[in-house]
Amino acid sequence: MSDTGVLVGQADSADKLPQILLYGRANRHGLVAGATGTGKTITLQSIAQGFADAGVPVFAADVKGDLSGIAAAGAPNDKILQRAKDMGVDLKPEAAPVIFWDLFGKKGHPIRTTISEMGPLLLARLLELNDTQEGVLNIVFHVADKQGLLLLDLADLRAMLTHVSENAKDISAQYGAVSPASIATIQRGLLQLETQGADGFFGEPALKLADLMRTAPDGRGYINLLAGDKLIESPRLYSTFLLWLMSELFEELPEVGDPEKPKLVFFFDEAHLLFKEASPALLEKIEQVVRLIRSKGVGIYFVTQNPADIPDTVLAQLGNRVQHALRAYTPAEQKGLKAAAQSFRPNPAFDTEDAIQNLGVGEALVSLLDDRGRPTVTEKTLIRPPASRFGPVTDAERAAIRAGSPVGATYDMPVDRESAYEILAGRAGAAQAPAPETGSSAGEKAAAKAAEQAARAEARQHELEEKERARATQQTIKAVTSVAVPIIRSMGIMLGKELLRGMMGNTRRR
Repeated sequence: MSDTGVLVGQADSADKLPQILLYGRANRHGLVAGATGTGKTITLQSIAQGFADAGVPVFAADVKGDLSGIAAAGAPNDKILQRAKDMGVDLKPEAAPVIFWDLFGKKGHPIRTTISEMGPLLLARLLELNDTQEGVLNIVFHVADKQGLLLLDLADLRAMLTHVSENAKDISAQYGAVSPASIATIQRGLLQLETQGADGFFGEPALKLADLMRTAPDGRGYINLLAGDKLIESPRLYSTFLLWLMSELFEELPEVGDPEKPKLVFFFDEAHLLFKEASPALLEKIEQVVRLIRSKGVGIYFVTQNPADIPDTVLAQLGNRVQHALRAYTPAEQKGLKAAAQSFRPNPAFDTEDAIQNLGVGEALVSLLDDRGRPTVTEKTLIRPPASRFGPVTDAERAAIRAGSPVGATYDMPVDRESAYEILAGRAGAAQAPAPETGSSAGEKAAAKAAEQAARAEARQHELEEKERARATQQTIKAVTSVAVPIIRSMGIMLGKELLRGMMGNTRRR
């Protein structure tokens, strides 16, 4: 390690000039480019460990998994030891202090952020929304803010979408049209995110930037490695997360100008994904972040196959460059090769375009900023080998490092506090429940109900008594009738006989 910067390598020329990335110019950003298999990962590993040794924290995405070897001591062979000796480097196998992170929480500590912190612009990119749908999403965020509803996780955003949909008429009149179709599209996008396993990314505890800027007890900077082998299968989630992280650094860190050493160095592997299908508004935001974040003491290093993958407005701000070999078989590749060659300060000793095609593994063209901020003449360079392991750590090694991490107690367990989902669910429940009765009103209602019941009982008793009296009267009439009718009948018969004798002249003599 140099006192002034990170030793990237040594010029493959007679003068064997060391190629040093100065600490004081590291925040001017950089580029590590080259075709697959040319040694980009080893270069990244060597530079990252160099910064860590100098006490500078590092964040890097480990897309293929082999960068994780930086957490274990290397086992250099004779060829590597000889290269280090030729550079004047005493290569002692040594592991760097590492904290493993994983958006899915499998291979490292979970990284979380809230829906509110992500914001509608980046969330719209993540959900692949068009301008109209993004406008509806902005309305949802605005209504949530006005009503004091926290948007922390996907459940909160779903509840808020339902709330806006149910009150679409009033909200549309105030903020603009909210169509059911746009709401449905956003909901489908959230479902897709959830099926990809991204639901765990949104929630609490949210990542604190200070935990990415830690130093180990021995003074070295921690290297924060993001597991990206699964994450890269969802390229929009990968690129949107890293863009969010850069934006958070830009917004939260104070201005420091050009510090003696950067506060954080950020390596963005597969950088082309950041710009793929990005809207003009998003490209403008990326350019702004890259241009201004250097004054916050943060250096951003884009790692990609071809410099042509990066827009010119961003590429122009990358002062430190390491270019590994490129192949140029197609017209598009030839165009990219020419653009890469033209981005370097020429060296009269060789043709840059030809040199890029003929570089071997572990070799690169290097041009770094000097102490006055000027790019140095491009040199063919042998890259310095890292002190850590070539290749990935084992699962057991990763688990042991994670178990001893200084941040595990903070992030490994999720927290679910009251937010939009709980509040809106509570409102819906209260609307369906009957109104509670309190005070004298409840007492009066209870007394009235008891009086009503007593009156009904009294009326029922009176009705039963009337029926009983009627039944007794009927029985009396029946009994009297049963005695009187035969007597009356008998008297009638006798009277009839007497009348008949009188009419016939047979009246009994007295």
